[in-house]
Amino acid sequence: MIWKDLHDVPANEFGRKTVVVVATIQSFRVTNKAGRRVYAMSEAWEPHFKALNITPAQAKARGLGLVEQADIDEPSQTFLKQADLGRVKYSLANWLAWWQPLVLVDEAHNAKTALSLAMLQAIQPSAVLDLTATPVPKKTNVLYSVSARELEAEDMIKLPIMLAEHETAWQDAVRDALLRRTQLESEALREETDYIRPIVLFQAQDKGQAVPVEVLKKHLMDTHKIGEHEIAVATGTQRELDGIPLQARDCPIRYIITVDALKEGWDCSFAYVLCTLQTLRSNQAVEQLLGRVLRMPYAKKRKSPALNRAYAHVVARSFSEAANALVDSLTQGMGFDAINAAAVLQPDAGDLFNGAPDGENPPQQPRVPAPHVVLELVMEVSAADAVNTLTATQPDVQVQSETESTVRVQIAGPVSDAQRDAIVLAAAKANRESLNRQIDQHNARLAAAQCPALRGVPFAPIPQLCLRVGVQGELELIERETLSELVAFDLLRADPRPTLPGFHLVQQSDLFEIYVEGERVRLKQADAAQLSLDGVPTDASENDVIRLLAAQIQDLYLGQTETQTYVGLVVRHLLREANHSLTGLLRSRFQLAQAIQARIASLRATAAKEGFQALLFNSLPTDQPVTLASGGAQLHFRFEAGRYPVRDVYSGRWKFKKHYHDSIATLKSQGEEFDCAVALDAEIAVKHWVRNLERQPQFAFWLPTATDYFYPDFVAELNDGRILVVEYKGGDRATNDDSSEKRLVGERWAQTTGQVFAMVEKTLNGMDMAQQIKAAIAAK
Repeated sequence: MIWKDLHDVPANEFGRKTVVVVATIQSFRVTNKAGRRVYAMSEAWEPHFKALNITPAQAKARGLGLVEQADIDEPSQTFLKQADLGRVKYSLANWLAWWQPLVLVDEAHNAKTALSLAMLQAIQPSAVLDLTATPVPKKTNVLYSVSARELEAEDMIKLPIMLAEHETAWQDAVRDALLRRTQLESEALREETDYIRPIVLFQAQDKGQAVPVEVLKKHLMDTHKIGEHEIAVATGTQRELDGIPLQARDCPIRYIITVDALKEGWDCSFAYVLCTLQTLRSNQAVEQLLGRVLRMPYAKKRKSPALNRAYAHVVARSFSEAANALVDSLTQGMGFDAINAAAVLQPDAGDLFNGAPDGENPPQQPRVPAPHVVLELVMEVSAADAVNTLTATQPDVQVQSETESTVRVQIAGPVSDAQRDAIVLAAAKANRESLNRQIDQHNARLAAAQCPALRGVPFAPIPQLCLRVGVQGELELIERETLSELVAFDLLRADPRPTLPGFHLVQQSDLFEIYVEGERVRLKQADAAQLSLDGVPTDASENDVIRLLAAQIQDLYLGQTETQTYVGLVVRHLLREANHSLTGLLRSRFQLAQAIQARIASLRATAAKEGFQALLFNSLPTDQPVTLASGGAQLHFRFEAGRYPVRDVYSGRWKFKKHYHDSIATLKSQGEEFDCAVALDAEIAVKHWVRNLERQPQFAFWLPTATDYFYPDFVAELNDGRILVVEYKGGDRATNDDSSEKRLVGERWAQTTGQVFAMVEKTLNGMDMAQQIKAAIAAK
C-alpha cells in the first residue's frame, strides 16, 4: 500500500512490516531546523508515540529530540503548552531515530559534507548504504562495484572514446565535432532500426574568456548555419533543457551548450560527441560531461561500429597532453583504473572509416593511428644540458627546450625501457612519478590499439560440447540441467540405512539433583537415562513425523509421494534398527530434515557423476542412444570486442603481444600461471589468445562437468584455424578428483570437436610449460 505521508501508516505496521520511505535529502539536511516539518512537533505523530509510551529518560538515552522553549514559542503551532517542555517531541525525525532505519542514499558522493553526516546521525540509521557512480576512496567499505568493462559488456556504455586534439584554434574543434555528429547521424539512418539522433555536448568557456556561451552559440548559427531551434543552452541561468524529451522523434535539438556539469539525473544516451573548449587540466566538470556521452542508446549494442563509440574533441597541444588529462578524469571521476582508462582513449583518425573506394563496403573498424607521446620534463640541470644528453644517447627521441628549466620530449611509438630510463633520470625527482605514469598510459594505449579485438580481427568460433539424442536427433548443449533430465535417479532404490550426514538427536541439557543429606545441601549429576525427555510418550504418530519431515524437504526433481516414501524408509530405519524413539525424532525433526536433504543431494551428486562419466563415453543407459557431438557452426562460443567484462586487470611490466583484448583479466605479474601465459604468448603456432573469465558463462568459454561448469584458464586460436584450450594446474592439484574430471572432459571435447586441449603443469615428463603446449599442438 502507498501512503502520501508517513504518519498515515498505522502505528502497528511499524516493526511488523517493511515500510519504505522515499524522501529527498534536502528535507533533512538543514542548518536551521526551526519550522522544518521533518523536525517540528506534529499532532499527526501523537498516536504513534503514545503507542510506544516513550519516557523522557528513554528518549534522552536514545538521543531523541525533546520539546524546547523555541518549539513552544513557534508562532505556527497552537497545541504545545508550557507543561510540554522537556517531553518527547512528536516529529518525523524522532520517529525514524527510534526505529533506526536502514538508509539508502542515492548520488551518495553528494552527501559527504559535515552537515550531511550530522543529518544522518540525527536519524540514527542501523546502516547506511551508499549508491554512487562516482569512485570512492579505497579505504571505503565497498560492498559491490561494477567496472567500466562490465558495463561495456552489458551494452550499457560506448567504448572506446575516440579522442581528437586540436592544437591551433577552438574553431577547428567545433568544426570537427559537427562533422563527426553529421557522420554519426548518417550512420544511424542507414544502419539502425532504432531512432537515434546524435547530439554534441559543447562545453563553452566562462564569462570573460574568449569563447563564452554567447560567442559559441553565435558561431554555430552564423558560421555553420545551424538553426537556433536545434541548440539548447543548459547553464545555471539558462535552463533550456528543462521539460524537453530529448529522445522524442520530434525533438529538433542536436547541440547542447553548457559551461559546468549538467545537473544530477540528466540523461540522454543520444549524446555522442563532447567538445570542450576549456583547459583540461583545470576543468573539474569534464569528467561528468564525458560520462554523459558514454551512455549507450537503448542499452543495446548498435549495428554500426561507429555508434558503439564515444567521441571527444579538445583544444590541446598534443594527443598525449589531452589523453593524460582525460585519464585523470576517467580514474578520479568515473571508476576506471589508470591502465584501462589509458586503453579506452584512442586517437580519432579524423575520418570515420579507412576510406574504402566507391562502391565497396567500408571496413568495420575505424583506423587507429599510433600517436606520439609528448612529455614535459622539469629539469634539475639546465634545459640545454638535458637536451644535449638526451639527443646524444637517444637518437630516436625528439628533444627541445621549452624554458630554462623545462624540456619537451616527443617519441613516436612505444617508449622502450632504455628511453624511459634516460628520460626519467634526466628529470627532477619530483617529476619522475608523473613521467612514469604518463609513459605507462601511452604504452597501454598503443598496446590496446594493436590488440586484435580493437582492430576488428575476428576470433574463430569455438565449438561447444553437445550431445545428440537418437540417430537423427537435434544437437543439444550440455548444460547444468542436462544430466538431471537424462540420468535416471531413483531415490527409492537408495539405501536409507547409512548414517545421515551431520545428524544427531537434540542433546538434552545436563541434569543435576539437589538434595539434603543431614544438615547439608548436596548436588550431584542426575541419571540422564531415567530423566530423558526422549522417552516421554507422544501423541504424534509415526505418519505424523513422516509428514512433518517431508514437508520441510525441498527438491525440484522429486514429487511429494517419492519424497514422503523415502522419508518413511529413513524414519522406520531410525525407529526399528537404530532404536531411536518417536519423541526423540520429533524433538530433532528440524536437524533430521536437514540431514535427509543433505543425504538426497549426496545421492543425486553421485548419480550425476556416474551419469556424466557414462555420457562422456557414449554409454549412458537410455531408451535412445545419446552421443557426444561437436556444436560446430550451430552451437559455438565466440570472443568479441567489447564483450570482456574484466574486473581485476593485469598491470605487470611484461608486455604480452598476442592477447586478443586490450586488457587481461585476473592474472598476477608473477607465478606459475603467469609463466604459462608467457609460454602461450611466445608459441609461434598461436595467432592470439584470451585469458578466460570465470563464472561468467555469457562472456567466457566453458565445458560441462557433473555438477557445474569448468572455465579453462586460456583459450587460443592457432594459425591453422584450430582452437587450443589450456588449463594450468599446480603440482598439488594436478591429480585430484576435480582436475581429473576437468582433464577428462577437456580431452573428450578435443576428440569430439577436432580441437586441442592441454592440461599444463610446471614440469611434466621432463617438459616445461612451453614444451607441453608445443607437444599438445603437434599431437593433433
